[in-house]
Amino acid sequence: MRQIQALIDGVADMVSVNLREHDFAVDEHVQNCVPLEKLAKFYAFYGLSPHYPLHFYFHQSVLAGSYFVGMCTVERSILYKSDIRGDELRVKGGKMGAGGRVLALQDDEKIHIKNSFLVKTLVHSNSHDPENPELFHIYNTVAMHFSNIHGSSVRGVFLGPFATLDQTTAHDCVLGPYAYVNAKEIRHASVPAGHIQVKSPERYEFHYQYPAEVLARYIQYVPGKVPRGIFMVLSDRFKQGFQEAFKFVPLGKGAGAPTGSFVSPYAAVDAESSIGENVLVAQRAYLSKARMGGGSNAQESCFIIDSELEGRNITAHGANVIHAKLGQKVFVGFNSFLNGSNGNPIVVGKNSIVVPHTIIDAKEPIVIPPEHIVWGFIERQSDIPRQSAPIEELRKISGEARIGDMTFTGDGGAFVAEFADRIEHILEANGAYFDGASGNRGHAQKGQDIAYNIIQPFPKGAFRGLCPTLDIRAPQ
Repeated sequence: MRQIQALIDGVADMVSVNLREHDFAVDEHVQNCVPLEKLAKFYAFYGLSPHYPLHFYFHQSVLAGSYFVGMCTVERSILYKSDIRGDELRVKGGKMGAGGRVLALQDDEKIHIKNSFLVKTLVHSNSHDPENPELFHIYNTVAMHFSNIHGSSVRGVFLGPFATLDQTTAHDCVLGPYAYVNAKEIRHASVPAGHIQVKSPERYEFHYQYPAEVLARYIQYVPGKVPRGIFMVLSDRFKQGFQEAFKFVPLGKGAGAPTGSFVSPYAAVDAESSIGENVLVAQRAYLSKARMGGGSNAQESCFIIDSELEGRNITAHGANVIHAKLGQKVFVGFNSFLNGSNGNPIVVGKNSIVVPHTIIDAKEPIVIPPEHIVWGFIERQSDIPRQSAPIEELRKISGEARIGDMTFTGDGGAFVAEFADRIEHILEANGAYFDGASGNRGHAQKGQDIAYNIIQPFPKGAFRGLCPTLDIRAPQ
C-alpha cells in the first residue's frame, strides 16, 4: 500500500501548506481516518446518461466506493464512498449572471478534483464562482465524513465531519465539525464547529452557534479517528441495509418506482415504504416505513424512517427524518436531524423551512406551525419560540433582530425570497412538477435512463487500491 500512503502524504502536504496561516496541519486528520485496506476493497461506479455531457478522467487516484455522474476529472486524490453528482453542471452555450453581466459558457462545465481527500463527501450542483463558470474545482482539500461541498469551488480547504459549504467559493479556510456556511465567498476564514452562517453581502446575515455541550452529544471528533456521537450511531445502525444494493451492477430504474419516479438501485428502501409519483430517492438514501408523497425527494445519505412526507417535500443531502410528519412543501436542509419517536413524534406544518444543520431531538411531542422557519437545537415545544419564527414576521425585519441565540441583520424579505426561490429550483430540478411532457423532466425522470458501470481497483501488487488511469468519453 506504499503508493496509497505516498498519495495521502502528498495531499496532506499540499493542504497543510494552504492552511499554514491557521497553523493547521491535516496529517493527523487523514492518516488513520480510513484503514488503508478498505481503500482496496470497494469498486467505484459511474453513470452513463443521454441527458448529461460525458467525460470522466481518473488518474493516480483511489475511488473506493464512490459514485460519479456528469463530467468529472480526478487526479492524485483519494475518494472514499463519496458522491460526485455532475447532473446540474452548466452546459456549453448556457448563461451565468455575475456582477451585473451575463456570461456565456464556451464549454461544458466539469468537476475537477485534484490533490484532495474526500471521505463520504457529497459534491453536487454547479460552481457558484463567477470567475470560473466552466470549472467546479476542488483542489488541495480534505473533506471528512458526511461533509457537503455544494456548488462551492474550493482550494486549500478543510471540512470537518458533517460540515457543509453551500454555494460558497472558499480559499484557504477551515470549517469545524457541523459548521454550515452559505456566504457567496470566504477567504482565509476559520469557522468554529457548529456555527451556522447564511450571508448575502450587503443584504443580510443569519448566524447561530451551537453550544459546545450540545454539539458534543451529536458529533465528537478526534483527528485520526472515526467520528463518534449520535449522528454516527444512526449511520452505523443502518449501514447493513446498503450491503445488498452494492453487491451487483443494477439494471433498470429501481424497485417500486411509479410513473415519473426514480428510486436509485443504490438506495435501501424496505417493503413497507411507499413511493408517490415524481419522487426522487438518490443513492445511499435509506427509507424504512416511509411514505413519500408526490414530488418529494430523499437525497444522498438521507434517512427517512417511520415518517410521512405529504408531497413536494425536500430532504436535502444528509438530512434525517425519523418518526415525523411533514406537511406539503416542507424543506429540510443539509445534515438536519429530526429525531422523533413513537411517543414523541415531530409534526412540521406545510410550507415551513428547516434551516440546514438544525437538530430537533424530541423529548416530547413537537409541533412546528405551518409557514415557519426553524433553526438550532430543539428538544421541547417550549423551545420553539426561541428557535423559530413565522416566515411573514421574518420577512418584515429590516435592521437587526435577535431571537434566542440567533442573530439576524439586514433585509428579512430578501432572506425569505432567496430561500423560496431555491426551494422552487430544487423541486423543478428534481422533477416534482413533471406532468408527462418532456419539457419539465427532472432528476426523477432522467434517472430512469442511467446505466451503471463499475471501476475496480488493482487487487494486489504495487498499485493495490489505486484505479487504473481511465479516459471515458462519448463516442465521436
